[in-house]
Amino acid sequence: MGALDNWVRMQDEYQCFFEVADWHALTTDYADTSRVKENSLEVVLDWLAAGLDPKKSVIFIQSHVPAHAELHLLFSMITPLGWLERVPTYKEQRENIKDKDLGTYGFLDIPCCSRGHSDLQGGCGSGGEDQVAHVELTREIARRFNGFYGEVFPEPKSLLTPAPKLPGTDGRKMSKSYATPFC
Repeated sequence: MGALDNWVRMQDEYQCFFEVADWHALTTDYADTSRVKENSLEVVLDWLAAGLDPKKSVIFIQSHVPAHAELHLLFSMITPLGWLERVPTYKEQRENIKDKDLGTYGFLDIPCCSRGHSDLQGGCGSGGEDQVAHVELTREIARRFNGFYGEVFPEPKSLLTPAPKLPGTDGRKMSKSYATPFC
């Protein structure tokens, strides 16, 4: 909710690329992919209803851009394991999601797969307080990549939403991955 409100405002100030992270969905729902396509469509419809305008911004599906997989591979080659393990949302979700096996590389590497692409390509990352650690990790990856290969990626900055933390109905961080209503 907070991110969408921010995105609608941002599209008038920045060149925005909004990614439907369908590959990201596989990090927790890899055993049953039957709803990924339908959920992707629903996400886009929600975004349009909230005010994202395809005439002002680019809305795209992650799996339709093969360069995302290539970039993920390159980022994962240079990102130390310890950097990924210290991301607070990784630890929090491992503690909170008990009905799924999250002990996979894909789940651990969410920052390289999802946020890394969006933030490094766009120069900023928008979201709540929980995303600041992802953006900072992305900054570290950019510095490391640029140190090895020359200046390729800008270091992104965080653009927090006006309400930087929006709890779910159960008091925890609002997350689609938790089995709680309205998340």
